[in-house]
Amino acid sequence: MTDRIERSGLLVDAALARFVEEQVLPPIGQDSVGFWAGFAALVVELAPRNRALLTRRDALQAQIDGWHDERRGKPLEQPEYQAFLREIGYLVPEPGDFAIATRGVDSEIAAMAGPQLVVPVLNARFLLNAANARWGSLYDALYGTDALDAPAVAGKGYDAARGAAVIAQGRRFLDEALPLASGSWADLASFDAVLADPSQYVGDTRVGRFYRSNGLGIEIVVDPASDVGRSDRIGIADIVLEAALTTIVDLEDSVAAVDAEDKLAAYRNWLGVIRGDLTDSFEKHGRAQTRELASDRTVTTPSGEVLTLPGRSLLFVRNVGHLMTNPAILLPDGSEIPEGIMDAVLTSAISVQDVKGLGRFGNSREGSIYIVKPKMHGPEECAFTNDLFDAVEDLLRLPRHTVKVGVMDEERRTSANLAACIHAVKDRIVFINTGFLDRTGDEIHTSMRAGPMIRKNAIKGSTWIAAYETRNVAIGLRHGLSGIAQIGKGMWAAPDRMRDMLEQKIAHPRTGANTAWVPSPTAATLHAMHYHEVDVFALREEMAGAEVPGLDLLLQVPLADGVNWSEEEIREELDNNAQGLLGYVVRWIDQGVGCSKVPDIDDVGLMEDRATLRISSQHLANWLLHGVCSQDQVMDSLRRMAERVDAQNLGDPLYEPMAGNWDTSFAFRAACDLVFKGTEQPSGYTEPLLHAWRRRKKEAVAAGRIFAEV
Repeated sequence: MTDRIERSGLLVDAALARFVEEQVLPPIGQDSVGFWAGFAALVVELAPRNRALLTRRDALQAQIDGWHDERRGKPLEQPEYQAFLREIGYLVPEPGDFAIATRGVDSEIAAMAGPQLVVPVLNARFLLNAANARWGSLYDALYGTDALDAPAVAGKGYDAARGAAVIAQGRRFLDEALPLASGSWADLASFDAVLADPSQYVGDTRVGRFYRSNGLGIEIVVDPASDVGRSDRIGIADIVLEAALTTIVDLEDSVAAVDAEDKLAAYRNWLGVIRGDLTDSFEKHGRAQTRELASDRTVTTPSGEVLTLPGRSLLFVRNVGHLMTNPAILLPDGSEIPEGIMDAVLTSAISVQDVKGLGRFGNSREGSIYIVKPKMHGPEECAFTNDLFDAVEDLLRLPRHTVKVGVMDEERRTSANLAACIHAVKDRIVFINTGFLDRTGDEIHTSMRAGPMIRKNAIKGSTWIAAYETRNVAIGLRHGLSGIAQIGKGMWAAPDRMRDMLEQKIAHPRTGANTAWVPSPTAATLHAMHYHEVDVFALREEMAGAEVPGLDLLLQVPLADGVNWSEEEIREELDNNAQGLLGYVVRWIDQGVGCSKVPDIDDVGLMEDRATLRISSQHLANWLLHGVCSQDQVMDSLRRMAERVDAQNLGDPLYEPMAGNWDTSFAFRAACDLVFKGTEQPSGYTEPLLHAWRRRKKEAVAAGRIFAEV
């Protein structure tokens, strides 16, 4: 049983309490008695409001379910549908003309366009890699991925032909990003050649020459003595690009944090990157290595001025949403604390060390704390977050709106009321970002009883998705986000398919978005090239006054009206969903891995998190509800796909097989619950079941058991 300490009526995990009282509060000059008293008062005031918002979600869903049940078999007509949604308060009035008024925003967010990483806070090595991904080698990114249109020669060692192709591609990039007044970088004999725009040259670094293009840095590394530079006409050894301008350190979808032990590990890592002393030691290629945060860089201008360039990505921290509670702290009535409230207080308290300049490196030069808030449903939940952050600022004695908010536009009620959501946080908003995966999961669950949905992959081409992505940018621009806040786009999920990413992800900056998510530092370096090709801020000027797609398009439900699938098509769809679901759940439940590269049914590695799981489980639940398939058919797919997932994980020494252990595998039973109890899950979220089964798994391991007790 967890060892707890009483603090102002709160029962706090003892290790967490010691961490707060010994490492978080003393550096910021906050006494522990006053902190816990203020924390307790904050929770007493806001926890009931949190619960009421969740009750409101359930009430709206029940009304929507009933509406669809009454009209079973009738076509969904938008005027009638929208009138109903307005009547029940799902749709709210537009707030009218307004512009956000956020102040104190760092330039990486407000004035620059470039890639964004999302990294699980529990993996220190990944966290350090992401924080250090502000600068990346273009040569390495091209040489080591399929982005380069040149096959690698089989065998070990350096492939000279591939290296030459990398250099040629690098020169083509320079011709586009830093065009010369005449000629090509490929023919350059010295650096005396004149740029078409001489102002792009900024100065010299310790290892080469530094330039800017569309606001992003480009460092040309000059080292004639190096292996690469020796064969280069002017000694260029590498091209280093400014890449991940911002990184979201994630306590939510990409982690499996279910109790005090997990949350403490998360908060420790967040403190480590804020203080600048986080390190991680590991073995790579048979050699021991230690990773730490990168230092800043300097450039000396022709006039002799020394410019300091941030060496690290600007960090957001993503808290959890309003739904879950956590046993790390118990309230006076013995119930668990709302996890989002706990995250807001503790991640902010840790971040005060950055606000006060106490870390080895700085994060925000403007003295701001950046929190991404996911999975909010509509403007009233955004307003609650605003009040929560007000209370946190008061507790920590911070000026109003020190804590900034990034709003994930990933739930249906938020996307349909986006302007009102922005208005609710208009003095602290620094980010809106489409999350089409969770948005798809919520689409399925909200309209669960309307009828069977089209096949999962077909949903990507639905009318509502195009409207959703366009509305997000248009509404953001209409309300003044450009030059103050980020407008972002979602993840490229296939980290091994960089050529496809280079071909397709340029669509994101072309929408006017000034950031988009990528799955790795290497992907960030490659995606950075898109922001040299597209001047996002100039494009936005051309987009001024663009029409916002209406709700008629956004609220089109992807129903399979009149579609009769063959038995083979149904089996194929069930297998696809079951394999993806099992491949993710087995690592989450058995190993506590919240995000990883999971082989899909065709053995293509995809970055999976709870958002993809939400879609698969809800889609299966929808087809079951409407009789497209039977429970026996789903169980057949789950069992066959469990055998496939077992085979895909043969090389993992920690893996616990599911096949044959149908009643005793924690992971397999969790997967079944996600499907067969899918219609009753709040908003279709997977967290309640995942957390429950993960806790049971951890308890079993602590007791010396591997499998579940029937």
